[in-house]
Amino acid sequence: MNINITAVDYDGLIPNNVGLGQDERVKRALEKWHPGYINWWNDMGPEGFQESLVYLRTAISVDPKGWAKFDYVRMPEYRWGVLLAPQHEGRKIPFGMHKGEDAWQEVPGEYRAMLRRLIVIQGDTEPASVEQQRYLGKTAPSLYDMRNLFQVNVEEGRHLWAMVYLLQKYFGTDGREEAEALLQRRSGHADTPRMLGAFNEKTPDWLSFFMFTYFTDRDGKMQLEALAQSGFDPLSRTCRFMLTEEAHHMFVGETGVTRVIQRTCEAMKEAGINDPTNIEAVRKLGVIDLPTIQKKANMHFSLTLDLFGNEISTNAANAFHAGLKGRYREDRLKDDHQLENVTYPVLRLIDGKIQNADTPALSALNMRLRDDYVVDANIGVGRWNKVIAEHGIPFEIKLPHVAFHRHIGEFASIKADVNGNLLSDAEWEKRKAEFLPSDSDREFIESLMQPQFEPNKFASWIAPPRVGIDNKPGDFEYVKIADA
Repeated sequence: MNINITAVDYDGLIPNNVGLGQDERVKRALEKWHPGYINWWNDMGPEGFQESLVYLRTAISVDPKGWAKFDYVRMPEYRWGVLLAPQHEGRKIPFGMHKGEDAWQEVPGEYRAMLRRLIVIQGDTEPASVEQQRYLGKTAPSLYDMRNLFQVNVEEGRHLWAMVYLLQKYFGTDGREEAEALLQRRSGHADTPRMLGAFNEKTPDWLSFFMFTYFTDRDGKMQLEALAQSGFDPLSRTCRFMLTEEAHHMFVGETGVTRVIQRTCEAMKEAGINDPTNIEAVRKLGVIDLPTIQKKANMHFSLTLDLFGNEISTNAANAFHAGLKGRYREDRLKDDHQLENVTYPVLRLIDGKIQNADTPALSALNMRLRDDYVVDANIGVGRWNKVIAEHGIPFEIKLPHVAFHRHIGEFASIKADVNGNLLSDAEWEKRKAEFLPSDSDREFIESLMQPQFEPNKFASWIAPPRVGIDNKPGDFEYVKIADA
């Protein structure tokens, strides 16, 4: 079958570049799944804006030089589709016991259950974040930000389609059942929650949204990078294109927090306030004080670290050994890519102290991926601090120690401060409001969440962006809000 993989077929119900028109079984399965997806979107997607015209990008190609077009669209009419990056002829499995063998185009029978589990876990995160963010449109600080929220939402929906395609095409009845279950779970639901903890937390305000898209979507990037190395070629190709879209989500997060910090610093300088710990005075300016921004970073960073799972993991070792999930940018690493006889330092709690212990590298893959994540996350934090320094304010945002506020892994059973010093339960209860947002912090942030729906207007607590989406001018109407 000869398919033009860089172009996208928009003629049918489901846009795709995988030749669905010649794959009747999978086409029928996806068309049967489609109404349930639309029902889910209408029930759990952005509340109150389904009829609004939103200036969104839609993938028209998988060619990196020009893969998207921008236009107004109502979100339920967005063309969600199945897009895979081009196949690399002759691609070999790059790691594990099958290193050097031809990449699999079909599911290897002995790894079927393990591979399905990896796809389902990744797929479950995509609708979860849409559900978490469904009410944020009502308090958007600008039409620019509202549009970015909705772009993130529709692309998370497309990422769900990407995983469902793999389930429907390669996993038969089991895959169809898993695809249905992805629409039935709900973020934060008491009986049918999403699979991973951070995706059951509330996203009650826009600073939370920006922190989520910076920290938690970055975990998504790391997981997708690891899956993009997979010896199962359809999964690799799916994740490679998803990474193209995921970059915008982290951009929304990083620049969102940057603009919050910028507006706070500007307001402080205008008011002659140079002490960032004078929280009451800063809050009277209608902006979010820097210590509270630090607390929000502490919370979202620590919740995201839990997504990496246990530092020492048999499941991660098995997935690597089988050639299903590699390391972050495996193809750039200079070792034997099998890790049978090497170690990796893992932070552990040993004799009441947090210290490194050399551990078999295969068992420490979660730790390694988390370490790569921390390095990556620190880059944007450095840019936030540059904005603060440019305003001459003596404050620096820092990522907390990896033992802080953990619920999974080595440090789940202890309490630690942001520097990694161990605390008793009583000390933690006494001091936790130093490190994490208190009820009064949350109430203050939520009090600022007043909508600003006029073009080129922004809420008091956030600065305008430096440049518009698709190079549009400042007064561009990114969302044409439909009358209720």
